[in-house]
Amino acid sequence: MLNNEPKIGLVTVLYNSIEVLEDFFQSLAKQNYKNFILYVIDNSPNDDVLNEAIRLSDNFSINSVFINNNANLGVAKGNNQGIEQSLKDNCEYVLLLNNDIEFAQDTIKDLVEYTVKNDVSIIVPKIHYHNTNKIWTAGGHISKLKGTSPHRGELEEDVGQYENIEYVNYAPTCFMMIKKEVFEKVGLMDEKYFVYYDDSDFIYRTNENGYKIVYFPKAVVAHKVSVSTGGSESLFFIYYVTRNRIYFIRKNLPFIYKLISLPYFFLTRMVKYKSYNQEQRKTLIKAIKDSFKL
Repeated sequence: MLNNEPKIGLVTVLYNSIEVLEDFFQSLAKQNYKNFILYVIDNSPNDDVLNEAIRLSDNFSINSVFINNNANLGVAKGNNQGIEQSLKDNCEYVLLLNNDIEFAQDTIKDLVEYTVKNDVSIIVPKIHYHNTNKIWTAGGHISKLKGTSPHRGELEEDVGQYENIEYVNYAPTCFMMIKKEVFEKVGLMDEKYFVYYDDSDFIYRTNENGYKIVYFPKAVVAHKVSVSTGGSESLFFIYYVTRNRIYFIRKNLPFIYKLISLPYFFLTRMVKYKSYNQEQRKTLIKAIKDSFKL
């Protein structure tokens, strides 16, 4: 055990999905690491989800701060609001986490202990698809050739193939603990993304600034994927993933990689376009046009 337990700011952004909150708060309540503040940023169109989060926070005695935006300002903006408040409240680490997740009682303690003892700047657990033994992510990498950030091990049955503690150069911010100095040096999330690729952009910048991500598989989180955004065929998903991937490439990648990743992307979208219905096609075209306005 640590002699001094650093204060952790847990930042989660709400958008509808009231049905996932009880499991999330139960996971927090059973943590044996207690020195944390939960920052709940609500982007939902009405107060139903926020009121439920307040009720659960009271029921489970979670030390919480609530920010009600009364509108969907995006995940990137919501995360930034929570990060900024965490830093103002002198949290030494910020844990960005989805609320469509569940995790065991030792999860935060194990991450904090390893982080402090090894002077880690960014750390992530292994993440499973909820109620399965299939991997959602065991870390990942940023592909400059394709302008993507694929997950390692996705959809593989977990048979212990990713059990080494190691460095990875990408992981989603579904559950990511970050030392406060990283934000001071790298900055916050780019709010132009709204949702999707905001984490890729942030991690790309941390890589460029010399920070490494530790993949820590002792901690395992269960993720109820795409609860709030409708899945990979929804118009919402098609629009933001398309728009933001182009923006990510244009903003970050060196010129030589742009020459490869942009043509690759447009070729793959042509294939998708043929399989889409009329509304999906319109959404795809609009996303491509809008990406060059960012």
